[in-house]
Amino acid sequence: MERTARLGTGIGWRPEIADAVERMPGIDWVEAVSENLCPGHLPDSLLRLRERGVTVVPHGVSLGLGGAERPDAGRLAALAERAEVLGAPLVTEHIAFVRAGGALTASPALEAGHLLPVPRTRDALDVLCENVRIAQDALPVPLAVENIAALVAWPDEELTEGQFLYELADRTGVRLLIDVANLHTNHVNLGADPAEALAELPLEALAYVHVAGGFERDGVWHDSHAHPVAQPVLDILTDLASRVAPPGVLLERDENFPDGDGLSGEVEAIRTAVAKGRVGSPGAPTGGAAPRTSGAGSGSRSGSGSGSGSTGDAVRQRLGLAQATLLSALVAGTPVPEGFDRVRLGVQARALAGKRADVVGKVAPELPVILGAGYRPAFLAYAQGSPLTGGYRRDALDFAAHVLRTAPGDEDPAVRRALREWWLDRSGPVPRSRRPGARLARATRRVLLRR
Repeated sequence: MERTARLGTGIGWRPEIADAVERMPGIDWVEAVSENLCPGHLPDSLLRLRERGVTVVPHGVSLGLGGAERPDAGRLAALAERAEVLGAPLVTEHIAFVRAGGALTASPALEAGHLLPVPRTRDALDVLCENVRIAQDALPVPLAVENIAALVAWPDEELTEGQFLYELADRTGVRLLIDVANLHTNHVNLGADPAEALAELPLEALAYVHVAGGFERDGVWHDSHAHPVAQPVLDILTDLASRVAPPGVLLERDENFPDGDGLSGEVEAIRTAVAKGRVGSPGAPTGGAAPRTSGAGSGSRSGSGSGSGSTGDAVRQRLGLAQATLLSALVAGTPVPEGFDRVRLGVQARALAGKRADVVGKVAPELPVILGAGYRPAFLAYAQGSPLTGGYRRDALDFAAHVLRTAPGDEDPAVRRALREWWLDRSGPVPRSRRPGARLARATRRVLLRR
């Protein structure tokens, strides 16, 4: 395996904090969500950072490498294009599934709008390994994949998280992006031991580390990316740094942003946690140079280990049916699959609906303004019977149409009129003309239709 690029200390670039990131001292690199970037129109802030020599890494969220289907060629091409435009040394994605159903299972295609855990079984590992190899062949730079946070656990799992990640890296040569906040989440929610997971990882495959904040409610840890980094997360980072010198460490913050000083303080806390772990560990591996010391895998890095051949359709179908059943319970209200914790599944379902409402509110910010305090309850009621199937922009249009169809007769006429105008402006192939003549023609047509 080639030595991993030394990245240093970074922060997730988001438009809301672009100015603060540019002013922040000691930032060596940034990570940007790939799907939020247009290669031909990169934000000026990212361009200025690149001109200063700051590395930019695209971070994908929609490939669904852990899903039963093979990776979509169009999504892979988009990720490759962003890597090339940014001059990135690597790209990253997640060990997760984000959609299920469709032709493979002869069931409705569903979107999670979220990263969901794959079962740690041999079938799922075989599918994931093949999907990772397909992605590696399509990308111009190395790929690193991230462990995710989970609220629910699959029944009858065959491997620990550390063993699963070890075998994945061992069989494919893929690099690992280790999120220590997600290790903490899985410790609280699922009882997984972070130290045990770290001990089983192939640390020579480490690409970099994510650190993020969250909060605990009713015994459940929510990986919010909207709260300060908790001390237990920093402690896991210190443990990791005592085992390996991380090639890069990055703060993720997606909402509820503090001011520049607050962000700098969180970055400094991360530096301190890493330095604490490195004290007395001069001989620890440095990422890409260490011999393998633990784990369950024994295959070669070239992918010649067990399961390196093409994964059969029967295996993919079994995994697809299991994932579709789980996702349908989460977003379409179908029965909870056997072996799952019903309470936790309910928490996950409410979290998915809430996140969906938040994202639609960002994609279509006019909707919360038009509907006011009624936006969120109306959207959550709509989501119960309308699973996400076509992306968030389509979801916003479908939600508006649903409200127009089902709104009570005593609803404020001004609200209904504003919502109808918003929907009409966006539901056609092109926006409606604002010229006076066109507006008069539309008004005349409406009057004639009422007669």
